[in-house]
Amino acid sequence: MDIDEVRRLPTTPIGAPAYPAGRYRFTDREYLNILYRTDAEAMRRLVPEPLTVGDPLVRFEVMRMPDVTGLGSFTESGQVLQVEHEGQSADYLQWMYVDSLASIASGREISAYPKKLGAPRLYVDSDTLVGTLDYGSLRVATATMGYKHRPMSDEDARAEIGRPTYALKMLPGYDRRPRILELVRSQITDMTVKGAWTGPARLQLFEHALAPLADLPLREVVSASHILVDLTLGRADCVFDYLQS
Repeated sequence: MDIDEVRRLPTTPIGAPAYPAGRYRFTDREYLNILYRTDAEAMRRLVPEPLTVGDPLVRFEVMRMPDVTGLGSFTESGQVLQVEHEGQSADYLQWMYVDSLASIASGREISAYPKKLGAPRLYVDSDTLVGTLDYGSLRVATATMGYKHRPMSDEDARAEIGRPTYALKMLPGYDRRPRILELVRSQITDMTVKGAWTGPARLQLFEHALAPLADLPLREVVSASHILVDLTLGRADCVFDYLQS
């Protein structure tokens, strides 16, 4: 294998890569989102500068992705924090738990998604949409929402999913000191909303040392949504280099 061939590889191991070269198209991606208000100080302890915290809003999300080109079928769950950057409202990815190695590896290597192994589920229980997240054998979150109680406009669904999104890209060097330490930005713009609903919702968060979603305690449920959409993820770009600033 010559040098040019090595440069064209998507990732290791050679001959059996952890994921193929993207971009990845998501068909029938299904969201359960619960937006809630938390403690401002708890949120500020987690949000890195130059991002800032205004109204301390957190979105707990469970996403069922049954058809992803190159990556297959998987489910994901985590918390997204509403922040501000240079006067613009945006999202910051805090924790993401996924049941797919290909999704974890590609998300961490290509972009800056803070993905770990977890066991999320999204399903309908009689008249209730249910999202759960287990870490190992322990439950760390349970979300419930009335199933398709009221329609939600496509415009509101696109605005919710298409917010600018920030995350930390962290890669240590061989000396264990940071080799890459960047704040990156991405945004979903290529999407087709196939259905969107809202309704009553509740969320329970349980204490866990390695899945600390409860560190952002629930004070008030603000809104909930159930969205079905086809989309392509936007590319990530560096907006702040912590090693050069």
